[in-house]
Amino acid sequence: MALTSDQSGQSSEKREEILKAAARLFRDRGYSATSMRDLAKEVKLKASSLYNHIDSKEDILQAICFSTANKFMTAIQRIEKQSGSYLDKVKALVNLHAEIAAIDLTSIASLNDEWRHLPEPYLSQFLYLRRDYERRFVAILQKGMEEGNIRQVDPQVLFYTILSSVRWLYDWRHKHPQTQSKALPEQITSILLEGVLKNT
Repeated sequence: MALTSDQSGQSSEKREEILKAAARLFRDRGYSATSMRDLAKEVKLKASSLYNHIDSKEDILQAICFSTANKFMTAIQRIEKQSGSYLDKVKALVNLHAEIAAIDLTSIASLNDEWRHLPEPYLSQFLYLRRDYERRFVAILQKGMEEGNIRQVDPQVLFYTILSSVRWLYDWRHKHPQTQSKALPEQITSILLEGVLKNT
């Protein structure tokens, strides 16, 4: 029986709810320790009913990881095409990481840690996206150094320093969910850029 548009919309909304709940559980308990029964309880469904919306736990992890990875890839491709200095592009990328860390905590936690549980061929595809994103980010940092606005350091070291400087926000926001996150990305971007700028 074909779904009506209303039924299709409800099914899509329920799948999104399941993905968000799964990301929270993966963050709090870890992928391996999270069962389908745990997830069903979280979204108030019978375990058997979950399979009306998703195929498996692996399917959930795949959806979470690739959704977030594609979000980063779409953003960096847009930033690469923007006019302005490479320092502006670095600022946009730092702000991107800070914004996603402040807002999309659950998916980021899975992207940072639980991707290792992806089965093949998805693991290889995901690693390709990660490496391509890193290559693009590092290339922007290098261009910024050539431009003369960014201090001359190993661009790989600078890239990982930026990422590690944002990761603390995932845990901090989890412990302080009531904190308004709107101003956090701007504050973090400002602080990190002080370490990126070339000394004059």
